[in-house]
Amino acid sequence: MTVITPEAKAVLDDNLAIQATVNPDGTPDIGPKGSLRSYDDTHIIYNERTARQTLKNIENGSKIIVVAIDLAKHSGYRFFGTPHLFGEGTPEFANAEQWAAGNGQKAPKYAVLIDVERVDKL
Repeated sequence: MTVITPEAKAVLDDNLAIQATVNPDGTPDIGPKGSLRSYDDTHIIYNERTARQTLKNIENGSKIIVVAIDLAKHSGYRFFGTPHLFGEGTPEFANAEQWAAGNGQKAPKYAVLIDVERVDKL
């Protein structure tokens, strides 16, 4: 796995990030995820609240790409990885619940932990 630099973490943690997965027919599915954030030096995480197309794509084995851009600095990062779903009773889900409670968000249906396999600077 790739180590995520402190600079890349800061851009991810301090800005709105957008994720992309692949639908079963091969078309992209893209959307913002306001809860995307760093988890540790090799993973990022987000709270899956809607349980719609992105969740279905992950369940079908889609890889994921996350883009975070710092508009003020005209810089950003692209994170490539494999997402994994975690439900109640796991440390990842506890992290998601705690994050939601501390940020005025609804409780998640899942925590999605992404094994970051590559990071590109934009």
